[in-house]
Amino acid sequence: DIMPKVLLAGDEAGVLTAEGAALLDKDGDLEAGIPMCPPEGDAGTGMTATNAVAVRTGNVSAGTSVFAMIVMEKELSKVYPQIDLVTTPDGALVGMVHCNNCTSDINAWVNLFREFGEMYGLTFDMNDLFTKLYSVALKGDPDCGGLLAYGYYSGENVTMLNEGRLAFLRTPESRFNLANFMKVHLYTSLGAVKMGLDILLEDEKVKVDRIMGHGGFFKTRGVGQRYLAAAVNAPVTVMDTASEGGAWGIALLAAYLIDQKEDEKLEDYLDNRIFCELSGETTEPDAEDKKGFDTFMERYKAGLEIEKKAIETMNW
Repeated sequence: DIMPKVLLAGDEAGVLTAEGAALLDKDGDLEAGIPMCPPEGDAGTGMTATNAVAVRTGNVSAGTSVFAMIVMEKELSKVYPQIDLVTTPDGALVGMVHCNNCTSDINAWVNLFREFGEMYGLTFDMNDLFTKLYSVALKGDPDCGGLLAYGYYSGENVTMLNEGRLAFLRTPESRFNLANFMKVHLYTSLGAVKMGLDILLEDEKVKVDRIMGHGGFFKTRGVGQRYLAAAVNAPVTVMDTASEGGAWGIALLAAYLIDQKEDEKLEDYLDNRIFCELSGETTEPDAEDKKGFDTFMERYKAGLEIEKKAIETMNW
């Protein structure tokens, strides 16, 4: 009785009242009567912003944290602590893998390179520096030359670690160069989410035809999406609007409320009336990249014991 009524995308959720307009805008420019669409959190707006609301589509949002969502054809066979069950804005079942850590450690290393350059009087456009360092990773070995890293600023539910420790590891035989160094930090940004997605894609046999990428991890063209394609073994598309994020997603849902035709599904509205006019780039999984990423993941899983020991011993 006390919970709000659940509404689907396209349903009317009321209008802005005169009292509400006055609360939001004391100058009185905002008018009462504005139609309201059902509200959504990051998950629903992210699906909408990437046109990933149809069955067998998915999206990966990768920035400070990373989460992956796949719209499923059926329910999972059992409960998994690593998987959250949510829905699309119009009610389809979604399996979500949310991980706390993604690009924060990469950002820290890029800042270190910036500091080194500044010692020699160099100044950098940070977007250009990120682009160059991300791009050099493409020259690295498929398996990162035997390097290993963990960017755990905080604990990680998927890997069952309740605290964060950051680590960069190599053996005397590892091929330690800038390309492999950058590549391993990009790979490890996807390590935990890859383990969660394996539950959906391998254990539960969830089918996915298309993955959409958005967030800072994909800002450098052709790098992050190439590695994600290798990780999930599926085509990854990054739209030109990939950086717009959730604010644009809820704006699309508001437009759907106003502009939808009779019996027009949300997925059809997005396909036929929004994304048909937008451009993007699709990367197919590369066999050599996939083999290299799989080798890296073997090391990643084995090395989690090092992370556990680091949590036990690094208490300063």
